[in-house]
Amino acid sequence: MTRIKKRIRSERGAALLEAAITIPMLLLVSVGIFEFGRAYQTWQILTNAAREGARIAVLPDPTPGVVETRVREYMTAGQLSGADSAAVNVDRSATLVVNGANVSASQVIVDYPFTFMVLGPVARMVSPGSTVGDALTMRAQATMRNETQ
Repeated sequence: MTRIKKRIRSERGAALLEAAITIPMLLLVSVGIFEFGRAYQTWQILTNAAREGARIAVLPDPTPGVVETRVREYMTAGQLSGADSAAVNVDRSATLVVNGANVSASQVIVDYPFTFMVLGPVARMVSPGSTVGDALTMRAQATMRNETQ
């Protein structure tokens, strides 16, 4: 009888069980931190790329396609792999309110498909057949006042 009680009260294996529960949760939190940090960095690169494009778009009579090229060059320099798949929209007829008056402006909008490297596949494993874990579209825009000649 005492042998059975000792076996029931024994804590052998408890540390292994606790580790088996804790380590996957710790890894998921760590990967989540890295993934969202990468997403934030990507958004920062897109925002700066839109600003770079807007700086060129505000110039008088920019060469057609030069804004899109500059945005994609900035994204490539920022090590975004899908710079060619980004949609770059340039609107030179936007308006901006400055001191209560409407002024001519240029707006550059960059849409980029972002995928989570680890969390996306894990989400698709947990929820197969749904759109969870698919690429999401990040959008950045910049509006600047057009220069006059």
